[in-house]
This record gives sequence, C-alpha cells and structure tokens, in this order.
Amino acid sequence: MELDIFFILNSMLFGVGLAMDAFSVSLANGLAEPKMKWVRMSLIAGTFGFFQIIMPLAGWVCIHTIASIFTAYQGCIPWIALILLLYIGGKMLIEGIKNKECENEAATVGFWGLMLQGVATSIDALSVGFTIAEYSFPSALLESLIIGIVTFGVCTGGLSIGKKFGTRLAGKATVLGGTILLLIGLEIFIKGVFFL
Repeated sequence: MELDIFFILNSMLFGVGLAMDAFSVSLANGLAEPKMKWVRMSLIAGTFGFFQIIMPLAGWVCIHTIASIFTAYQGCIPWIALILLLYIGGKMLIEGIKNKECENEAATVGFWGLMLQGVATSIDALSVGFTIAEYSFPSALLESLIIGIVTFGVCTGGLSIGKKFGTRLAGKATVLGGTILLLIGLEIFIKGVFFL
C-alpha cells in the first residue's frame, strides 16, 4: 500500500461520506442548543470524530482476528443505529413538546446521550474495516485518523449552522432536532436493510 496524494484524497472523501449522519445529528444538536459555547462544540464534534476513528479500526481488527463472528452480526448494525437514534430523537421530541412554554431553555445533550449519538452515527463505519482489510495497520490507522479529522470539521460546521437557525427557531428547535434524529435513524435503517 503506497501512501500518496490519492490515498489522502480518497480518505478525505471517505470521511465526508461517513460524516453525513454525524453532520445531521450535529445540526440537530446545534438547533437544540443555540447558545452553545466553542468548548462544547469541540467536545461534540470531537466525540463524533473519535467514534469515526475507532469504528473503522475496530472493523479492521475484526477482519484480522474474529471475522466470522463479526460478519454474523453485520446485519444487526442498521437495527442498532435505528434503536439508538429513535431513543435519542424520541426523547428530544417529547422534551420539546412538553417544554413548549419554556422557550428560553435549551435542551442540551448529556454525556451518555452524546455517546449514544457517537455510536449510532458511526456504527456503519465498522464495515469500512472490510474495505481497508488489505491495508497494513499504520495505513488503516492513517485512513481512520483522516476520516476522524474530516468528521470533526464537518460536525463543527453542522453545529454552527444549527446554532444559527436554533436562535431563530427558539422553542421549536428541540422538536425539529428530535425529528431530524428520528429521520436519520430511519434513513440508516432503510439503507442498511434494503440497499446493502
């Protein structure tokens, strides 16, 4: 495996493709929390980037160690993402509907909610381990790092856009954010079950 500009460009494009679910969830998080500070934005984008680094590496390790067990559970990936995002999005939607009168309160995502979002939006990246199985570990690590860095940038953009519109949407932002998460969960499920 030769490391060149095409490898880096391919990794970046891979990162953009994989980051789209995380971008949408970041957008929803920004909508729900329009006064989010830069440190929190970095934490959220960093969480998504971290999981986008870990998941392809976990897939690569599975291929090189326990491939037969991993492939047996690959069909569960869309179900897991659906359940996690339906839970998180449904909870946001319910909180947004209940708190309509409290328009000044921002519905922030807690630590465990953020972890669930990170797993749900990156679980499909496990299968990237299959596509990079022929790479050496350093090459697989480099590709995963590039994917994570791109995800961080894309999610920071999503949070910024969400914050901007969240300020304008005020009390409706949590409902909109929850609805977006529900739709992302359905989209991941439909793609994973019917198109793979």
